[in-house]
Amino acid sequence: MPEEDLVELKFRLYDGSDIGPIRYSSASTVAMLKERIVSEWPRDKKIIPKAASDVKLICAGKILENNKTVGQCRVPFGELPGGVITMHVVVQPSLAKTKTGMPHYIAS
Repeated sequence: MPEEDLVELKFRLYDGSDIGPIRYSSASTVAMLKERIVSEWPRDKKIIPKAASDVKLICAGKILENNKTVGQCRVPFGELPGGVITMHVVVQPSLAKTKTGMPHYIAS
């Protein structure tokens, strides 16, 4: 794989610790990154995602969509050659797990 197709990423967890940096193909999807994060999540943390759907990735202030590739999510400004891109990880369990039974009202 050519060097220019690789992007070095690290994932910042809620407590300030990191997973990575790890090199990924720019063709890797956000969904693939989430799967890897869940599989490499430190088991000594209080909050542990059970599935990739429990994880949100944020880069440059934007929540990344699962079907986007790393190359599509890159922020052109602020990128340094050979630099590591930090993505923030938010664990948000799916609504089905956190449902309180309270009715939801829609404001009109």
